[in-house]
Parts: sequence; structure tokens; C-alpha cells
Amino acid sequence: MRLKNKNVVITGAGQGIGAAIARRLYKDGAANIALIDINEEKLKKVIESLIDESEQRKVKAYICNVASSQEVSQTFNQIYSDFGTVDVLVNNAGITRDSMFHKMNDENWDMVIDVNLKGVYNCCKSVVAKMREQNYGKIVNMTSVSAFGNLGQTNYAASKAGVIGFTKSLAKEIARNNCTVNAIAPSYVNTDMLQAVPEKVLDKFIASIPMNRLAEPEELAAVVSFLSSDDSSFVTGECIVVSGGSHT
Repeated sequence: MRLKNKNVVITGAGQGIGAAIARRLYKDGAANIALIDINEEKLKKVIESLIDESEQRKVKAYICNVASSQEVSQTFNQIYSDFGTVDVLVNNAGITRDSMFHKMNDENWDMVIDVNLKGVYNCCKSVVAKMREQNYGKIVNMTSVSAFGNLGQTNYAASKAGVIGFTKSLAKEIARNNCTVNAIAPSYVNTDMLQAVPEKVLDKFIASIPMNRLAEPEELAAVVSFLSSDDSSFVTGECIVVSGGSHT
């Protein structure tokens, strides 16, 4: 029950890593959980898998495009109205629009930057002032080892590298307010996103990992749990790489 009495917000919570994070933080005793995604049906399925009718805890869905500052502001106003406080924010929402740079268009560049980087800005902007006032807050930002460079992902890599810089800078600004900001950089994770990758390409991904397997979403969720809890009270401004040894 390491998150007992903590109110949590998770973006990109409708599937994959986000859904695994929701399951783990619920298991760890979070008082109330706000799940944000653009897909209402997927959020409903996640909530149905969590809810125990015998408990008083709440898990609520909020449909929101994190790239829209207006939508984010309205959504967080509603979350504060529903739960009173936000103690933990997990910025997990993200998209890919991969292509070689010479073929990339402005739309796919802007879309990835807006969701992956501006989305983190928008959500943090909605909670940081209140976290400073309450003298407590945990922010966990999901980035990627692609931030260090990856073929065909200049837009994605730029967005995720931006998240690392943002994390380290914000951490310094609000550390005196007993607030921590950290990032997690996974490598290849066994989610639906990878199901579309050709088997030969996937085999190459796995061969590049010393542990010779993909990460499971639950393994990422465990790290999020640590960074969301008071077990990490003196950890801030860090980017924890979870790569099975491929980026050490």
C-alpha cells in the first residue's frame, strides 16, 4: 500500500504501458486514480478490470487530447473538483509517426512534438502550482531510449529528448517544494505497438538486448510505482533507463 491516500493521474492510460501503470498503482493502494486518454472505450475496459465494488476508491475516465492546452486545463479542473488534490502525475501519453527525415512531413513532425512534448508541458502546467502549494508532488515522465537517437525517428527522438531536458530542469525548480520529477526511458516493450513490426525486424530488436527479450509493460509499471512513492523521496531529476542492458 505504498500509495495509500495518494491521488494519481495517468495519461495515455487506455492500453499498453499506461494500462499496466494503472493496474500497478491501483494494486499499490492509490486512493483515487484519474485515467486520461482519447479513446473512451479502451478506458472503460481498463476501469472494468480494476474496480472492486467493495472498496471506496474511485477510478475515473477523462477523455482528453493532451496536446490541447484548453482540453487539458478543463480536464484537470474537473479532476481537482472530483478528487481535491493531485499527488502523482504520470505523463505516459505518446505517439509515433515514423519515417526517414527526407520523407517526413510537417504534419507528422508537429503531431509527435505536440503530443509527446507539449502534452507533458500542458499536464505539468496544470498541477505544478498546486503541488508547490501543498508542498508535495510526484511527477513521472515517460521518455524512451530513442531520445539518444534512432533511425527513422527524428521527430520521436526529438520529442523524447525534450522530455528528458524538461524533466531535469523542472526537477531543479520545484525540489525545494518537496516535489520530485523523474523520467523513465524504456527500450522495446511488448505492447500492441510492436505487434505491427515484421518478425525479422523484431528479432533484430531482441538480439540487440543483452537479456534477449522485450520488456513487459508491468516491468515499466514497477519503476513508475517506485518513483511515484515516498520510497523515492530523495530521487529527482533522474532519467532511469530500462533497457535490459542495451543502453548502459
